[in-house]
Amino acid sequence: MAIMFKAFLVVIFSLAVARTAMAGDPNILTDFIVPLNVTNPDGKFFTYTGFRSLVDAEEPSKFTVSKAGLAEFPALNGQSVSYAVLRYPAGTTNPPHIHPRSAELLFLAYGGLQVGFVDTTNKLFTQKLEAGDLFVFPKGLVHFQFNADPQESALAISAFGSANAGTVSLPNTLFGTNIDDNILAISFKTDVATIRALKAGLAPKP
Repeated sequence: MAIMFKAFLVVIFSLAVARTAMAGDPNILTDFIVPLNVTNPDGKFFTYTGFRSLVDAEEPSKFTVSKAGLAEFPALNGQSVSYAVLRYPAGTTNPPHIHPRSAELLFLAYGGLQVGFVDTTNKLFTQKLEAGDLFVFPKGLVHFQFNADPQESALAISAFGSANAGTVSLPNTLFGTNIDDNILAISFKTDVATIRALKAGLAPKP
């Protein structure tokens, strides 16, 4: 009986490892996937023009992200790739966040950035990037970018190994939702008043 139980555990563990190894966008059995509302795809279907508005655009007043993911570009369905253009005015940050379905490969086009991520042992890896540098943020780990320059802006382009990498913003997730104030106060070893002040600071401006 014990041998059968151990064999059962080995099978279950093997299946779990196999499923973990296959985690990510599923493979498709066709060259590409066409939405039901597209009857005759041509070159336009495989072209995304949403970034044209960034060419010669004025600098934004706050950190902005322009995405070319599955939602914006349906031709990416099944292709396991997507892009984002990140614009950092002077002194702005892309707050700590994670991408649950993909690593991120960031290319700094111009300006300078302080970047970093935290691994599962709580070790912080940071680096100062210059224009032309690449930096990889491993899949699912908390990471951030910060333009510390008080005058110059920065622009980066990020590639993802998923058509829908997902973004979980830690400040918004923790303090911009309805998690009970007492739970957050205990978790962060502070008081409810401090938690409510943090939530108020993240509330949408009227």
